[in-house]
Amino acid sequence: MSKNSRKTKNNKNNPIPKIKKWIINLFEENIDESYSVGQINNKLKLKNKQMKKVVPGILHDLEEQGTIKQKKSEIFESNVEKKYITGLVDAVSSRYAYVISTEMDQDVWVATDDLQNAMDGDTVKVVLKSLPKRGRKPEGKVIEIVKRGRDEFVGRLELSLRYAFVIADYKKMHHDIFVRLDDLKGAKNNDKVIVKLKKYPKKDKNPEGEIIRVLGPAGNNEAEIHSIMAEFNLPFEFPDNVIAQADKIKSTIDPKEVEKRRDFRKTVTFTIDPADAKDFDDALSLRKLDNGNFEIGVHIADVTHYLKQGSQLDEEGFKRATSVYLVDRTVPMLPERLSNELCSLRPNEEKMTFSAVFEIDRDANVMNEWFGKTIIESDRRFTYEEAQERIEKKAGDFSKEILQLNELALKLKMNRFVRGAINFETAEVKFQLDKDGKPLKVIPRERKDAHKLIEEFMLLANKKVAEFIFNMKSGKNRNTFVYRSHDYPDPEKIKTFSLFAQKFGHTIKVDEQTLAASINKLIDVIEGKPEQNVLQTLAIRAMAKAKYTTKEDGHFGLAFEHYTHFTSPIRRYPDVMVHRLLYHYLHKGKSPEKDEYEEKCLHASEMEKRAADAERASIKYKQVEFMTEYLMDDFEGVVSGVTEWGVYVEIVETKCEGMVRVSQMLDDYYEYDEQNYRLIGKRNKKIITLGDNVRVRVIATDIDKRTIDLEFVK
Repeated sequence: MSKNSRKTKNNKNNPIPKIKKWIINLFEENIDESYSVGQINNKLKLKNKQMKKVVPGILHDLEEQGTIKQKKSEIFESNVEKKYITGLVDAVSSRYAYVISTEMDQDVWVATDDLQNAMDGDTVKVVLKSLPKRGRKPEGKVIEIVKRGRDEFVGRLELSLRYAFVIADYKKMHHDIFVRLDDLKGAKNNDKVIVKLKKYPKKDKNPEGEIIRVLGPAGNNEAEIHSIMAEFNLPFEFPDNVIAQADKIKSTIDPKEVEKRRDFRKTVTFTIDPADAKDFDDALSLRKLDNGNFEIGVHIADVTHYLKQGSQLDEEGFKRATSVYLVDRTVPMLPERLSNELCSLRPNEEKMTFSAVFEIDRDANVMNEWFGKTIIESDRRFTYEEAQERIEKKAGDFSKEILQLNELALKLKMNRFVRGAINFETAEVKFQLDKDGKPLKVIPRERKDAHKLIEEFMLLANKKVAEFIFNMKSGKNRNTFVYRSHDYPDPEKIKTFSLFAQKFGHTIKVDEQTLAASINKLIDVIEGKPEQNVLQTLAIRAMAKAKYTTKEDGHFGLAFEHYTHFTSPIRRYPDVMVHRLLYHYLHKGKSPEKDEYEEKCLHASEMEKRAADAERASIKYKQVEFMTEYLMDDFEGVVSGVTEWGVYVEIVETKCEGMVRVSQMLDDYYEYDEQNYRLIGKRNKKIITLGDNVRVRVIATDIDKRTIDLEFVK
């Protein structure tokens, strides 16, 4: 054997490079830990004496290189400076959580054992455990709970002879809450309750709480809806002082106030709303001008006339920020005295309004605009169905006016799409309920011309108010204003969507100038095709979320350079802010500080998201309750989502969504193909992907968890 070949063999048998690499990895992945030589041997599972023997020398070399440092005698730690961040816990699983922080580009992964009993929504301080590696989220460990996120939960009581537990409805609460018998407040087994924490979880101990409100027996409509309200921290009633303040407001209109306003009482005016609406916050007026054009008034309830800034009524409205529409009730932003009486534009009653008035030609071009306070008297309250009947039959009271408005609305809509607005039409459902709130029928909501007529004029008013303020200046700067912004979608999400659409033979142009037109073309092409559902769903998921902001950004989805919310101050607080600012600027007021309004915008956006989540939860509850009547029945469905743990299927007939769990799919072992949104059978190569038409059987429902379990029918 030659000298060189012997050297190669010796290098191959040399354990030092391999052990050195292991030790470096150990310290890189545990930058917050320190180890003795013995602990390193155990961590690396070094049982060979020869291997153990070289560890001290390697540690000495790494110390000299500056990779590690000696903490104290024979105890070593990484020499990388520890990084600490503060963020919010998102407890996605009982096994781990993420900490979301503005100090990091990525969320930090934290194992449950390293949470130090922090719960979802808590603000925590985290030390990074490892250096971020490509394709992996950084890992961390909670070292301090800075602030607890919530101390009240809603759930179902399980009572035994000596103690009780509340099983929280909130999916991210992974502990059952211990309740002593002295703290039951009269609650019985299987009641829905609100529990307030007295002690947070500690080591292996569950959190401890006391019941502060009994909602009623689980499964009862009132109890379940109140549970959803409590889960999303929605208010059950208005404070007494707020109701008292609302009740003191006079209903008579001061003649001096009328003199300050533009008078539309003799102009044809009407409202068009859902049949069950009680608050009518917008009306349309129409008058033909001598030059052949039309004067169209978009009249909005003048809520700010009654809602005085800084009053208890105003503070409560700001706190709520939005009305919430659950399946069987509304949780209003303002007390009924304002929303349903003083501000509601009821027919044959004089009402104070804030209006956007437009001169529009026959091609729906806006020739002139005017904004200001007005007084109106609505001639008629139309339901959408009544207005639609006049459009279709071309007959009935005010049919001439409705047909003219509809003709202009269709042109406004066409002009929007020419400019690049995206034509998303999402399917929504409503329920026919009996007197006890039990769902008898699921009814898809139809959006006809009457709905779109109102929508187009509201969009026009919102757009024109935003443009009007944007074009004003306060010195060198733009005036502070509340905009409704919708960002351009995340390029990565659009790229992924484009690649998926290609699998169906469709091309999406992803550049900013042509994306909207490309998506609209796709929506037209796929209508009625098997892939329609899946591609439209994925396109919506790829979009950014709209938000309130003082930044003068545009609205991508509507293709407006500037957009706001002016048209619903009864149910949205941002519209109240818009009314105040617009009136302030019309009277030459100076621009207020942006920071204060940006904070208010952030609050409004957060409350809007909470309202949407609560509304979805109430719909899901009714869907689960409805499908409970159809256990073991078979239905046609469409695959609406694919994950590693299951396949979501939307039942065509009822629009209810359930899941077929992978663990229940016993015909094969299915692997998840994340890039292509599909599962593939390892043996039979069967593919289940988004948009597939399938047949499913309802095998279980769970009202507490609001879930429907399905299985595939062969």
